[in-house]
Amino acid sequence: MQIEIWSDVVCPWCYIGKRRLERALGEFEHADEVEVTWRSFQLNPDAPATAVPTLDYLAQRFGPQAQAMTARVAEMGKGEGLTLDFASSLTVNTLEAHRMLHLAADLGIGDAAKERLLRAHFTEGANLSDHETLTKLMTEAGALQASTVEARVREVLAGTEYADAVQADIDMARRLGANGVPFFVIDRKYGISGAQAAETFLHALRTAYAAEEAGAAR
Repeated sequence: MQIEIWSDVVCPWCYIGKRRLERALGEFEHADEVEVTWRSFQLNPDAPATAVPTLDYLAQRFGPQAQAMTARVAEMGKGEGLTLDFASSLTVNTLEAHRMLHLAADLGIGDAAKERLLRAHFTEGANLSDHETLTKLMTEAGALQASTVEARVREVLAGTEYADAVQADIDMARRLGANGVPFFVIDRKYGISGAQAAETFLHALRTAYAAEEAGAAR
């Protein structure tokens, strides 16, 4: 069973949805047969390369209610064991971070890299467009092969490698009807939009698995 997840590393609902899926997988009887693939999606592909404090950015977009909005989301994140520190987070163009996630998948550290970048953005106030920061975070995610990871990260960041893969993911999301993230697709047959409850994910996983088993038995 394959689960493809379109998300952005500066999307709080993507982080919350990740945790809820993980809880569902913890209860899913066939979790050992599940392969998770992270797909790229940029919420704001036109964001400038220069980092902007997230609260300032949201205030420009949503006005005075931005503070209350982020407080509500932070409280929901807390319920999933997450610290979403909007006061210290930085809004950036996430293209470079997504290129790193494609590299991470090729290096076999995709899940670790995704988690590290999300935590760095939401909890540590890291600038995910800064090359030195990305190099440090990726090397931490691939600690067991640190020297190899660091060398490849620097090589990729020096060019445009994986930019086409990022765009291909975004194009695929649109073909599948995704207008926002997180967007979860099970075996290219079942789509789940948004950070749904863990119970919803678990029901979808069991439904998809049962359908696959029924089809194989025919």
